[in-house]
Amino acid sequence: MPGDESPPPAPLARAEQFIWLTARVLEQRRFAFHFLGGDADAVDAALGAYLGDDGGYGHALDPDLRGPLSQPLHTAHALRVLDSLGRCAGQRIERLCRHLTGLSTPEGALPLVRPDPRDHPVAPYHPVRDDPPGELLTTGPVVGVLHRNRIWHAWLFRATDFCWERVETLRHSHPYEVQSAVAFLDGAPDRARAAAAADRLGRLVRERHLVVLDPGRREEYPPAPGYAPGELLFPYDYARRPESLARSWFTDEEMRRSLDFLTAEQQPDGGWPVRRRAWAPGSSLERRPIATLEALLTLRAYGRPVGAAGPPAVSPPAPGRPR
Repeated sequence: MPGDESPPPAPLARAEQFIWLTARVLEQRRFAFHFLGGDADAVDAALGAYLGDDGGYGHALDPDLRGPLSQPLHTAHALRVLDSLGRCAGQRIERLCRHLTGLSTPEGALPLVRPDPRDHPVAPYHPVRDDPPGELLTTGPVVGVLHRNRIWHAWLFRATDFCWERVETLRHSHPYEVQSAVAFLDGAPDRARAAAAADRLGRLVRERHLVVLDPGRREEYPPAPGYAPGELLFPYDYARRPESLARSWFTDEEMRRSLDFLTAEQQPDGGWPVRRRAWAPGSSLERRPIATLEALLTLRAYGRPVGAAGPPAVSPPAPGRPR
């Protein structure tokens, strides 16, 4: 009838159109698995395209590192995907741990970026060094996921000691390193020690203003050194799920405000923005669907309604059938 207006599409329906229009096959299949009842095998098959002969992952699985070389950041990304599927186990993980052993620094940790003999493009905020040190930024998320899945391998012993030492002695840090510390602590088997370390880390985050507690006053929170303008982290960035140890860092009101802000950040095209510095067109395009999936999963984890998905704009042909 004249004057009637259809309700706006639900966030999930808008996001689905964005995913089909812009995402890599991996993110399309992850979206289908998490929100459309899709099969885990399809996600696994898409992830397998990034697996190298050395047991590691490459081929720009993390969009900031281009080229085929297996890199620790790609490994962390792959493990998060496998963890979400409940498939972080078996010979694949055994081989991956052997690969990590070969990548490790003398202290048993993972470097941020391996030197690439062919100099494939790398984001400028990930410096490439000939003899890179071990980093919590890469080691923490890998060790945390492996522990959460009760993986035991000789490589994990020294890597775990490295993470504990770094987390428990942090005095100065930056938001992404804190995220990696949380990823380690959320999976660490010594839960009492993890809770104590998380409590101290949460106080550091608040004292150093490494989190925006009121999105309406973002201008009062300067980005960390080296970060892009507007590259700020919010409570939901640290506590992606309510069971995370980082959730206790924030009051219910602070968490509510940040989730309201996350909901409102969905763009007109259905995707969520990426705040980090844009350095290459392909990297920026590939990262937005990843950010969109993370936003939807976080909102759902906190019980925020995201609605139902809609019919795809174009129905893809069934696998194996001629068009």
